[in-house]
Amino acid sequence: MNRAFLPRALTTGLLAVAMSALISALAALAALAPAPAHAQTLDKVSFGTNWVAEAEHGGFFQAVADGTYKQYGLDVSIVPGGPNENNRMLLIAGKLDFFMSANSLQTFDAVTNNVPLVAVAAMFQKDPQVFLTHPEVKVTKIEDLKPLTLLVSKEGIVTYFQWMKSKYGFSESKVKPYTFNAQPFIVNKDIAMEGYVTSEPYAVEKAAGFKPNVVLIADYGFNAYSTLIETRRDLVDKKPDLVQRFVDASVVGWYHYLYGDNSAGNAMIKKLNPDMTDELLAYSVTKMKEYGIVDSGDTAKNGIGAMTDERMANFFDKMVSAGVVKSTIDYRQGYTLRFVNKAVGVELRPKN
Repeated sequence: MNRAFLPRALTTGLLAVAMSALISALAALAALAPAPAHAQTLDKVSFGTNWVAEAEHGGFFQAVADGTYKQYGLDVSIVPGGPNENNRMLLIAGKLDFFMSANSLQTFDAVTNNVPLVAVAAMFQKDPQVFLTHPEVKVTKIEDLKPLTLLVSKEGIVTYFQWMKSKYGFSESKVKPYTFNAQPFIVNKDIAMEGYVTSEPYAVEKAAGFKPNVVLIADYGFNAYSTLIETRRDLVDKKPDLVQRFVDASVVGWYHYLYGDNSAGNAMIKKLNPDMTDELLAYSVTKMKEYGIVDSGDTAKNGIGAMTDERMANFFDKMVSAGVVKSTIDYRQGYTLRFVNKAVGVELRPKN
């Protein structure tokens, strides 16, 4: 039937019924629609690194830059360290919420000195400490370094070198101070120089034009965790959810930095530290992956940040044998597995 020929009263009635049905339908849709989103309240968190911004901190910067921390409800400020900074003291004083400690020895040190800090995740499965030698010097194992003069920092002398003496019989008579100047090494093939696998080999190759041999001491038994997330014990006790979210988001940030588009994180690093170039950043990431610094061993199953009691006990025993730490301390008070080994982010690792 042609609507134009309906009586006016009938047409008006039909329109009223249709409008009533439409209003009811719209009301039903409105009831199903989600309420308007309110701005998320983010927990402010401060995280101090132990050195100036560099690729070795990349996962944390990435988590800020790509919004991962925000997705976990966190507003994170990264406070870079440096030669004149002591961010660990700021953590102890309550001025920072988290700190990036160097390795497991700092965890033992906190217990030794009754400092109420606890490690909650280990972002590096391998300490990146290496020795560099000239390419013509045949080095196939750590013992091959014995005939060489070793340039070792004062921190290295009292830590990992004591283990090298205890485990492999190295002598301090062959050690000279490392002043973070590569020139003595570059001009003398009878010298081996300490460094990080992610930086010093690159610097030597650029300055000297040769590619040095690299001996990663972690591959010979120095199984300290490195780049640990440390916080105060009271924060663990009072705000465990905050700690968990910071650890989880940091883990995801590291997966993104290693395997995804890390340009946002690198941009932050370069802004804070103009000495960082795209070439050096790319080199560092490549070496972290090549040597399994971040993602290897227990992380295959448990995810980045993994720690185990067995490995902590093994490293502690080695340091006791080397005379670096006292056997009487309860090293287990310096860390907790509460926030790690949950396989967070493992799906972000490339399948091939």
